[in-house]
Amino acid sequence: MARRYEQRRRAEQQTETRQRIVEAAIELHRTIGPGATTMSEIADRAGVSRVTVYRHFPDELALSFACSGLYIQRNPLPDAESWRSIADPEARFRTGVGAAYAYHGANRDIFARALGEARDEPAMAPYHAHWRRAAEVLAAPWRRRGRRRQELTAGIALALSFDTWRTLTVEQGLTEPQAVELMLRVTRDGAAG
Repeated sequence: MARRYEQRRRAEQQTETRQRIVEAAIELHRTIGPGATTMSEIADRAGVSRVTVYRHFPDELALSFACSGLYIQRNPLPDAESWRSIADPEARFRTGVGAAYAYHGANRDIFARALGEARDEPAMAPYHAHWRRAAEVLAAPWRRRGRRRQELTAGIALALSFDTWRTLTVEQGLTEPQAVELMLRVTRDGAAG
């Protein structure tokens, strides 16, 4: 009986250690960026040795996936599928882009660094795939085909982008609702053209 208790306690300690490592990495990615974060700094912040970090995560890619997975689990991306219930294209656009901008605003520190330094890293692929699907959901009720559909979806993807949100709200000083309306006008003009 004592042996099972020891095994269970050891497993709990390993889980706690792994969690501390991931938490330390997320905080460093948020504050100094993924490019400037070293395994030694992660180990120091987590209160473990570098060997312990590598025991849990054999390389930086494995750690990046763990970090992005935990971050998205705690800060879920907007549910684009729920927008399908909105039939009107403009209302769906406002809802979707508004939700995207609220998400970008709430998570700006981490995504400014992650997209600035690790945009094309494999750990970011689920993030990019989410926004591609979201653009398709928002384009669906416009009923365009072929090249027009491709251009409309590209324009909506631009509207959903963190970089567009940052340009319009942070750099140009628009409120999020103003930015959504501006992007709707651009999309509406593109869809009509």
